[in-house]
Amino acid sequence: METLFLLISPLQLVAAVGVALLAGVIKGMVGFGMPMILISGLSMFLSPELALAGLILATVASNGIQALRQGWVAAWRSVQRFRVFLLVGLVFLVSSAQLVRILPAQVLLLVLGVPITVFAFLQLTGFRFHLQKPSTRIEAAVGAFAGFIGGLSGVWGPPTVAYLTALDTPKGEHIRVQGVIYGLGAVALLVAHTGSGVLRAETLPLSLALLPPAMLGMWVGVRWHDSIDQATFRKATLVVLAVAGLNLVRRGVFG
Repeated sequence: METLFLLISPLQLVAAVGVALLAGVIKGMVGFGMPMILISGLSMFLSPELALAGLILATVASNGIQALRQGWVAAWRSVQRFRVFLLVGLVFLVSSAQLVRILPAQVLLLVLGVPITVFAFLQLTGFRFHLQKPSTRIEAAVGAFAGFIGGLSGVWGPPTVAYLTALDTPKGEHIRVQGVIYGLGAVALLVAHTGSGVLRAETLPLSLALLPPAMLGMWVGVRWHDSIDQATFRKATLVVLAVAGLNLVRRGVFG
């Protein structure tokens, strides 16, 4: 605890816990959004590097729980089905993570945020972008884009969700696949940023402190998720996606 308060004040810790709790609720309900909420919320009063360190352990744990909620067999089927996305995304995530201290992310955040926002709003207004079946080329392209942005910013959810939504993935599988993809990506992020120095002895206490409130929030969100139907789930997912896209645009414009 003493090490933690060398980096942040008690008031900042309280605020960080509140952000983690909210991130957990959204994550439990729609299956994504934790890194986006954590990185954007924490960055309002912490340095971007410290905010990135803070989200790592909660992201790993929440996605592990989400991926395995329906068992190992179902999770493994998801790994096999989306293996191209996972492999390509992993390569790009690990590569771009090494650039986090030297390459400004604003332009990349705009490149990600603008199409995601447009996609979400078009879907919410009735336009349906639909893929009849998975495409290896599209899956590889989305995986590369998601991985590259994820290594720089800790956020790789929006392109993944957009792809799954375009495939009309059923609610249960949608959540499980997100958990598998994000879980493996989060482990890669943990390894990559242990190597980059973002997650180290000085920043580890913050990441540990945000784990319990994030898990509590996720438990609440899962209870809400189980009570909604497919149509409501899809709409809630698109609303969160639109908000996330707008926030990415905001970060790209204002830093």
